[in-house]
Amino acid sequence: MTAVRELADRYLGEMCRLDPSLATYIGEPGVEDSLPDVSPEGMAARDELARRTLTELATLDDADDPDRRCRDLLVDRLTVATDQFDAGEHLRSLRVIGSPVGLIRAIFDQMPKNTTEDWEHIANRLDGVPDAYAAVRRALEAGIAQDLFAAPRQAAACADQLEAWAGAGGGMSFFDRYSLGAPAALADRLAGGAQAAAAAFASLANWLRTDYTAAAQHQPDAVGIDRYRLGVRQFLGADLDPVEAYEWAWEELAAIENEMRTVCNEILPGASLEETYVHLDETGEAMEGEDDLRQWLQDLMDETVAALHGTHFDLPGPVHRIEAMIAPPGSAAAQYYSAPNADFSRPGRTWYPTLGKTRFPIWAEVSTCYHEGVPGHHLQLAQWVHDAPRLSKFQTYTYVSGNIEGWALYSERLMDELGFLRNPGERLGYLVAQQLRATRVIVDIGMHLSLPIPAGQPFRPGARWSAELGRDFLDQHAGKDPVFMDSEWVRYLGWPGQAICYKLGERVWLAGRAAAEQRAAAAGEWFDLKAWHTNALAMGSTTLGLLQAEL
Repeated sequence: MTAVRELADRYLGEMCRLDPSLATYIGEPGVEDSLPDVSPEGMAARDELARRTLTELATLDDADDPDRRCRDLLVDRLTVATDQFDAGEHLRSLRVIGSPVGLIRAIFDQMPKNTTEDWEHIANRLDGVPDAYAAVRRALEAGIAQDLFAAPRQAAACADQLEAWAGAGGGMSFFDRYSLGAPAALADRLAGGAQAAAAAFASLANWLRTDYTAAAQHQPDAVGIDRYRLGVRQFLGADLDPVEAYEWAWEELAAIENEMRTVCNEILPGASLEETYVHLDETGEAMEGEDDLRQWLQDLMDETVAALHGTHFDLPGPVHRIEAMIAPPGSAAAQYYSAPNADFSRPGRTWYPTLGKTRFPIWAEVSTCYHEGVPGHHLQLAQWVHDAPRLSKFQTYTYVSGNIEGWALYSERLMDELGFLRNPGERLGYLVAQQLRATRVIVDIGMHLSLPIPAGQPFRPGARWSAELGRDFLDQHAGKDPVFMDSEWVRYLGWPGQAICYKLGERVWLAGRAAAEQRAAAAGEWFDLKAWHTNALAMGSTTLGLLQAEL
């Protein structure tokens, strides 16, 4: 391996020791009994590693194109990390996805449970949960001392999660449920660990609802331009003209909704969008219960792998395996994906939050399954795992949301183009997903930057965005499920810049494909879409800025 990629993998290895959850995700042994240290001292150690790595990287030369791409990714990710550290973002990291509150618990979802040794690792790690959450509190207390806060809405959302995992209201705690099926010899120890973890969840939740919320009352939901640009750099790996993106999204939303009305008229002539949704929910195919839902998702993914392999993609053997999972209570409302570990002993998995529902109409789920599974996240990220020996582990397990979420949204569109959406209901489900992603760009940029709503729009023309107007707009333009929309809205407010990466990432993938098609046509050549996909995915992880140039 070249010096640049060797340094990138050495950095990743040192990060695995500082963040054992990363090691578990990748499948690196040696720290299975530990949890990440997110205290101010632990985060300072990560920052020191990032700066030291950047200094060493500046002394190395690129040997080839993979080196050049690896350098671009390493510089971008580490520079963003050091800028976030300097801004104190690690001292106010509270949100329903992507903060230590959830990440510490979520790593247990990736741990194997096959042997007594596996369960011993789980028991050892479980013993560390109270200290890990004490470190979360210490970091937030340091933020309070420096006048760095998350908005009270984020504290309340995280408290809700913690209480769900603690089994508030008489339910089973997360770790009591998680430990079902453990070896009898470890049952008492796991029960004690689960009790201590539940107490830690409840204690932090109470502190967030009382002390933290009281201290943070002055903190607005909107983060402003400086923090927003930092978020954009994290999630896109590129600079952004927020006003251009905001104006483009209005045009994109109008085009999507025009197409939605056309498809609705095919399903139920003369009906509104809302009436059509109700019709599909009530009369369309639906799964009853979590077990049937999980099996339907699994069958659809398996059928899709079989249909795409050898025709539109070439899937390596290990990539054929993917598992549908039901997300644990307390998860955010959106579906998500977890990649396989390095040797594929843990497969790629899609996670579906049921949010207490027992009936699941499938018309709106098909394109999301393509997004999370194949050809979306699973095809891209599992392909990178397979290609790690040729690239580097760093380029395999370091994700830039604009790249991967853009690919996943592009994959939904591709499956529509290839004819995999079998009826108007499934096409409407795909368009509803596109509508949500365009709405996200408008709402996320608008709320965080307090931009004016354009004149001529039917929704509050000329008014400046607020959090409350953002929630109202979601009801009007993406509001099929109010529980889901509440979760999405809180997520956008707590994760500035993340919500825009889907549609803006897809825009880069589509522009790259169009440019490649035009170049082939100019040369009098046939455009080989399968080969273009193969070459694009073979690059491994890149920033969105570099991806645009490389495509």
